Amino acid sequence: MFDDKNHAELTDAEAELYDRQIRLWGLESQKRLRSAKVLLIGLGGFGAEIAKNVILAGVKTITLLDHRNVTIEDTCSQFFIPNDQIGKNKAEASLQRTKNLNPMVNVEADSANIDDKPDEYFNNFNVICATQCTMTQLKKLNKICRQYKIKFFAGDVWGTFGYTFADLGEHEYAEDIVQTKPVNAAGGEPKGKEKFEKIVITEKRKDNFVPFESIIDIDKSRLPTRESEMYYMMMIMLHYREKYKSDPLPSERGSEKLKAESTAIIEKYELGDKINSLIEGDLYGQISPICAIVGGVMSQEIIKAVSQKEAPHNNVFLFNPQTLCGKILKLA
Repeated sequence: MFDDKNHAELTDAEAELYDRQIRLWGLESQKRLRSAKVLLIGLGGFGAEIAKNVILAGVKTITLLDHRNVTIEDTCSQFFIPNDQIGKNKAEASLQRTKNLNPMVNVEADSANIDDKPDEYFNNFNVICATQCTMTQLKKLNKICRQYKIKFFAGDVWGTFGYTFADLGEHEYAEDIVQTKPVNAAGGEPKGKEKFEKIVITEKRKDNFVPFESIIDIDKSRLPTRESEMYYMMMIMLHYREKYKSDPLPSERGSEKLKAESTAIIEKYELGDKINSLIEGDLYGQISPICAIVGGVMSQEIIKAVSQKEAPHNNVFLFNPQTLCGKILKLA
């Protein structure tokens, strides 16, 4: 939870460094960011984009948690890891370059497996962002976050497709609303020509979110009639990872395992050939431009949630590789 009374004052150096951001979303929002402790799980190309943006925004601390080792695929999208670090732990290999982004942010690396962490470990953070996790892990993490009132985010990129999810519990935020009001005509102005000016007022609002398990395998009747194809793709990729504890590799194009998971979703939702072109697309590895787009959306949502400025996405963002557009769906 974020307590307005416990926000640390910015030093002169911080005020100078974050001057542009303070002008954008205000001093109080920047103070909230400066007090935030973030846990980022998964240091693939997508996680690297999130880390970059959150660190540059000026949080207090960010912990990079990943037990996996660097692979050759990581060198294509993970810009924090030097090419000579293949085989080394991802979090530790990413540490030095992430620290160089912003010396005012405390960056730590943790090479432990998320499954080995006790529930109390996660209570050290205000925000948890989970990538490259199975559905079982995401459900467990989200439950812990709800218990400790921690802001929870999940997301991933598979090839040219990606998604983000947010469960902020009961979230309060401020939103700037532009209104127009009539202006008294100055002397000499012809009558009948009323003038207007725009004013910005800030309104406090509240929104409620649902847990991750509420958006999994939902009934077709509860999905929007348009743009639902991306939801089915998300289910295919999450079920694949849940079953095989990994994602399909570029060397596994056209694999029977992916076909089997795709067929199961197609038959369950009676899709026919509706998503065939998407399944035949690029769902392998993490492609840098898509990591940048979806990672930018995820980090933007984390910043909005922490700063309590502007309406957050409630609750799923899906990126369509065919239209190159994103869609926000409120599921469950």
